[in-house]
Amino acid sequence: MYQPINGYCYNSDTHFLFNFICENFKIYKNIKGDLLDIGSGSGILGLLVCNEFKKINLNQCEIQKMFQFFSTKNAQTNKIKTTLYEGSFKNIEFDKRFDICVSNPPFYHSDVIKSENQSLKIARYNDSLPLEDFIQKSSIILKQDGKLLFCYDSKQIAQIIVLLQKYKFNLESLQFVHPKISKDATLVLVYARKNSKSLVKIFNPLIVFNEENEFTKEVENIYKKSSTYSIKADFE
Repeated sequence: MYQPINGYCYNSDTHFLFNFICENFKIYKNIKGDLLDIGSGSGILGLLVCNEFKKINLNQCEIQKMFQFFSTKNAQTNKIKTTLYEGSFKNIEFDKRFDICVSNPPFYHSDVIKSENQSLKIARYNDSLPLEDFIQKSSIILKQDGKLLFCYDSKQIAQIIVLLQKYKFNLESLQFVHPKISKDATLVLVYARKNSKSLVKIFNPLIVFNEENEFTKEVENIYKKSSTYSIKADFE
């Protein structure tokens, strides 16, 4: 995976979301169709999912020129065919509807002190893609039983649930991620599906570090499953 020297790099959130996606897809016998990675960045999330589920067709959406380059480059490097949509997710007129949408969207609240790096601002802060816009547009472009899987700031869970219901999503499952067993959750992993009536499943919490500040066994296994190798590169 090529990543920019001076830009946003993928982090543990994406690895945890990939594992969450895999765990939820275990109930389905034949995962296939068109997947859209919203705000694909370097492309890691969509590439991991499509490498695991070979019948999924990858589509990527990215607003920043630098990451449009890295999304395309990494798809080529990993020999996975992709269709790249360039521009803001809110404004793109997609030429098809999707079976699955996945995303590690910008979720830091706009009141948080922002980085001076413009690339990091777009990738991290929800000014560029507010939560309601993200969920509403996802509902529009997903098929009638389409699946939406994403991660977000756990403190905004009440708003997430309200907006999912507003735009005809049923919450299928949740998992909270805690830095340590003694710490509050900082991240929530969400799976929602259009026009479903299933009861919600709450996964066991994912604990990142043990009391010795080492990765827990579960997190070690997640990184092993992802098995990514990163190379820092210039964008010109």
